[in-house]
Amino acid sequence: MKTRITQLFGIKYPIIQGGMQWLATAEFAAAVSNAGGLGIINATRFQDRAGLTAEIRRMKELTDKPFAVNISMLPHKDYKDNTDNYFQAVIEGGAPIVETSGRKPGEYIQLCHDHGIKIMHKVPAVRYAKSVERLGVDAVTIVGYECAGHPGMDDVSTMALIPKAQEELSIPVVAGGGIADSRGFVAALALGAEGVVMGTRFVATRECPVHDSFKRRLVETEEHGTMLVQRSLRNANRVCKNATAAKTLEMEQAGAALDELLPVISGKNQRRCYETGDVEGCLFPIGQCSGVIHEIKTVQELFDEIVSGSEKVLQRLRNGLG
Repeated sequence: MKTRITQLFGIKYPIIQGGMQWLATAEFAAAVSNAGGLGIINATRFQDRAGLTAEIRRMKELTDKPFAVNISMLPHKDYKDNTDNYFQAVIEGGAPIVETSGRKPGEYIQLCHDHGIKIMHKVPAVRYAKSVERLGVDAVTIVGYECAGHPGMDDVSTMALIPKAQEELSIPVVAGGGIADSRGFVAALALGAEGVVMGTRFVATRECPVHDSFKRRLVETEEHGTMLVQRSLRNANRVCKNATAAKTLEMEQAGAALDELLPVISGKNQRRCYETGDVEGCLFPIGQCSGVIHEIKTVQELFDEIVSGSEKVLQRLRNGLG
């Protein structure tokens, strides 16, 4: 299966694991890379350069396949300092690919290219994709309204975003949001994407290092079982409907400021719950594709299903259109 994304990153299938914050460990990402996709480890799991450097080296012990490091760059001074450290760790550890999100990665693009590192940037709108294309990124990921986590503030679906991006960009486009199986995979490629990123579907895999109670909750959640919070912060976040999400929305509607919301929406709180299995105690980012996720599979089984299922989808289309 060849696209510009498989050729750019040297992977077998144009399937990329989402950044997934606390869950994107070397062991998990290696399972994705070994199955033929692009596994990603998340930098924000570490508060120092040494920790991320060690994780990159651990990744290289677990796989000889390409992988990426996700670096979320928020416009905050303390986080900026960590961003510098994260990029140095990528260079020291020898990671071949970086995925960035948040603010524009312009100051790091040449640094990456000087060390032979490919860089892709994640955005929620075509206008942002065009901006980072001009800066020189190698590829762009565009996530639609359906996605888990942060879909931006425009409320535009993947179905609308990807054809527009394909028309206006020359670099490869990766589609995210609402993709969880072979049907979504083929649809994304048909819309003009040259790869897909999946986060929600990878949560429901045996290798994902989240408590099984979260995996079961995901499988039980229908397409209408998610909601958007944090719109008052201009940082919309699609999460599972649970007690914490309801409390967050109630506080926002009452006019709560960021300082008041932080104890509820805190990432540290999320990390604790992911370990203990408290599915009501934190925000749990999942996308609307939850409605088509019915079982927990191994990463390899998921890849096998998408690849073989894609052939069946294409054959059905050929038979129907012939």
